[in-house]
Amino acid sequence: MCSIMGYCSSADYDVFMEGFQRTKSRGPDDSRVVETGNGLLGFHRLSIMGLTPFGMQPFKYGKSYVVCNGEIYGFEKLKEELSVKYTFESESDCEILLPLYQEYGTDMFAMLDAEFACIIYDGDVGEFIAARDPIGIRPLYYGYDREGAVIFASEAKNLVGLTDKIEPFPPGHYYKDGQFICYCDISEAAAVCHDDLETVCKCIHDKLSAGVEKRLIADAKVGFLLSGGLDSSLVCAIAAKKSKQPIKTFAIGMSEDAIDLKYAKQVADYIGSDHTEVYMTPDEVLSSLETVIQLLGTYDITTIRASIGMYLVCKAIHEQTDIRVLLTGEISDELFGYKYTDFAPDARAFQKESQKRIHELHMYDVLCADRCISVNSLEARVPFGDLDFVKYVMAADPELKLNTYGKGKYLLRHAFEQGDYLPDEILWREKAAFSDAVGHSMVDYLKEYAEKQYTDAEYKSRCGSYTYARPFTKESLLYREIFEKYYPGQAEMVAGFWMPNKEWEGCDVNDPSARVLLNYGDSGK
Repeated sequence: MCSIMGYCSSADYDVFMEGFQRTKSRGPDDSRVVETGNGLLGFHRLSIMGLTPFGMQPFKYGKSYVVCNGEIYGFEKLKEELSVKYTFESESDCEILLPLYQEYGTDMFAMLDAEFACIIYDGDVGEFIAARDPIGIRPLYYGYDREGAVIFASEAKNLVGLTDKIEPFPPGHYYKDGQFICYCDISEAAAVCHDDLETVCKCIHDKLSAGVEKRLIADAKVGFLLSGGLDSSLVCAIAAKKSKQPIKTFAIGMSEDAIDLKYAKQVADYIGSDHTEVYMTPDEVLSSLETVIQLLGTYDITTIRASIGMYLVCKAIHEQTDIRVLLTGEISDELFGYKYTDFAPDARAFQKESQKRIHELHMYDVLCADRCISVNSLEARVPFGDLDFVKYVMAADPELKLNTYGKGKYLLRHAFEQGDYLPDEILWREKAAFSDAVGHSMVDYLKEYAEKQYTDAEYKSRCGSYTYARPFTKESLLYREIFEKYYPGQAEMVAGFWMPNKEWEGCDVNDPSARVLLNYGDSGK
């Protein structure tokens, strides 16, 4: 990961740097700030592609500059086409952005197969343009100062104190002339794809495999987070087949009851990976809670629970290895279904829920992966977020995605049934909630800790002070109060609590964990 920031007007350099330095860990290798003549652009570098100093940003062309936190897949072809007219000095994928902008203007963003957030200063007209990838895998936030100047930054923490209201930059949009313009709504299919079941599964297999393969390319070392669940196991299994050397996998769990450590080891043994287990203790869970909420910038229960294990395993990877890139299994649930989407009343409702979750991903699962990985000076890559893959799955007939098979995520499982990717026990295993998978006791420790922080009277009184996303348990109140300590008055930058769709029968629950659903069954075993 890298960190970018742009103050799109004349600004106090020291004020800018105070905010910008808060995300130094995203890019510890080098830092640079330039004055554009009409504002400031800053870049903290984590070297992944084009490791030489020539790959350092901001890149400049004429009077224009760009900073980008991103990976542009297949950039070599674009670079070759542009080389007829432009000279390149580095092997960095992001160096092509200014030439692309010169040639295509804002139409360039729809051309990119990328996870990215970027800020461009067009020196010819003296204006700033910003954009973000269609899913929001790379973070970007914005706000306005007291004079109305817009400020962009990789994380909300960069903007605390610089603006009264911090907002997430909408994925699939670019900003120009004071307006946010949608260039790609990836959740919307132009038409339903009526491929039959076997064709759909073959396409899922081929497109996901291609999504993994392109994310293995890096000039820095690559590793894999392996939970033992279906999604991360498939990413690792595909990568193992594509790699000449054993891949490096990492799993984490509570020492006494981590479900997934045993399944992760089973997968690792099967695919022949170089596997590392990391154990976390109750003390580590509780002592890291405030740190995790501060780095996340959220009060959402699900995101915080899921992030504790991810933060601690990434911390261990950073401290104990020279790996710089991690592939993860996020975004599968939003495409193929959660435990609670088994309760979807019909295909139309399933598709609508999937679209909603894809729109909100950047505030929940994707945020979890980005912050936990980047704060430890690592880069996250998300194969299930491959644009071609997501577009196809979202267009597939939702009738096929409903759980009418007696097994959730049937399409994904069936797509990899042939080819000796995973043991049947893993491929057809029921999904466990992540916070259960790292250990049922972790959530229990958090709830018990929260219960001790407030009397019932204090809980009721303090909850009443919030009008937006009002806490509804002592655990949610604790998280909200820690959030407000670091992001005062900024609760609206999160779309409330991630919860099952309460309008569906069987989903009106007061805890986001799948373990409270009637269909959870043996998932947590």
